[in-house]
Amino acid sequence: MGNIGIIILAAGASRRMGQPKQLLPYQGKSLIQHITAVAIDSASQPIVVVLGAYASLIAPKISDLNIRIAYNEQWSTGMASSLKFGLSKIQAITSHLDAVIVMLGDQPFVSTALIQQLVSNYRSNNFLIVASQYNNIVGVPALFHRALFPELGKIEGDAGAKFIIRRYYSSVLSIPFAEGAIDIDTPQDWKRLSE
Repeated sequence: MGNIGIIILAAGASRRMGQPKQLLPYQGKSLIQHITAVAIDSASQPIVVVLGAYASLIAPKISDLNIRIAYNEQWSTGMASSLKFGLSKIQAITSHLDAVIVMLGDQPFVSTALIQQLVSNYRSNNFLIVASQYNNIVGVPALFHRALFPELGKIEGDAGAKFIIRRYYSSVLSIPFAEGAIDIDTPQDWKRLSE
């Protein structure tokens, strides 16, 4: 089997937060450093972190890690452009990708164990997608077989990976991840997490 890479989407402007949420402190480091460390510890490679808004502030926090930073100049057009950009960058790094895991930069409870669970379930089952399930939603982090790379490359606007998950629902294996519903979008979200 080929490599399983990781794309971390962290290009958003954090408008509802009012500041770059990627730089909020979490467990002794910034949120983006935490999430990137989780990805690195999973042993999946290569890892591409897609930046956009605040890239000049965020990149120095992770530039010394075993990852590739990709700057999406079209980040403001929606999450789809960052996902497609990250996919093109990771495919340029290696042609031996069997699958990719798509992660977000604002889900603090994603763990290395969860990433490894996605990979092990993928390797031992015959599903095109292995995704996280929370609040009756099947979403990211999610692993996509290379057969779906062309589909991921066609999404537009704010449609993210969930669009492909819904389209191919009969080919999805879902993994329980209750904490996946917790992401950081507003100061209130951050306050609840910090308490």
